[in-house]
Order: sequence, then structure tokens, then C-alpha cells
Amino acid sequence: MSNVNLTIGGRVFTVAATNGEEGHIAMLGRMIDERAGRVSAGPGQSESRMLLFAALLLADELHDAHRNAPPPPPETPAVIDEDAGRTAAEVAARIEALAARVEKLAAHLEEPSS
Repeated sequence: MSNVNLTIGGRVFTVAATNGEEGHIAMLGRMIDERAGRVSAGPGQSESRMLLFAALLLADELHDAHRNAPPPPPETPAVIDEDAGRTAAEVAARIEALAARVEKLAAHLEEPSS
């Protein structure tokens, strides 16, 4: 763990970050600072109000991104053998049937001969 200093709205915040995530945390801090700069109403604005408005701007951007994102493709069964069109479930059932057959043959071979 290490600490990252973030400057947001002219104020410095120290946050803990896991090793290797410091750069990512710093980038997120810059994003928040940029949004906080849009809503800064002057010296009378409280820290919590500034952060609230920055969070609302980011939430609005995230909402727009989700709303405008293309819908995910419909789920289709995983095709193992494209030529035969077999799905994973069909292949698993076939393997189980073959295993049962092998066990039956093994049991037959182990029987004492008369």
C-alpha cells in the first residue's frame, strides 16, 4: 500500500492505493478535479458541496455513456464444433455417455471368463 496525494479544487487529499494502482488513482483524481473546476462557485463553497457537484457531473457522464452504449449481443450457446454445430452442453452429454460406455466395457473385461 502507498499513499497518493490528489489535488481537487485546490485542496489536497491523501488516499491509500494498492501497489501498481497509483497512476490510475492519480488519473481519477485529475478527472474529479476537472469536474470540480467546472462547478467551483467561489471561496464560499464548502468542500463537501464541491465534491458533491463533481460527483454528480461524473455520474451524469456515466449515465449518458451507459444509455448511449450499444446493447450487448444476445447470449448464444458456446459452439465447440462449428462444423457440427454442437454446443458445450451437447458435447458434455456426449462425453458422459462415452464415459459410461467405457466403464461398462471395462467392467465386462474384468469379469472372470467361464
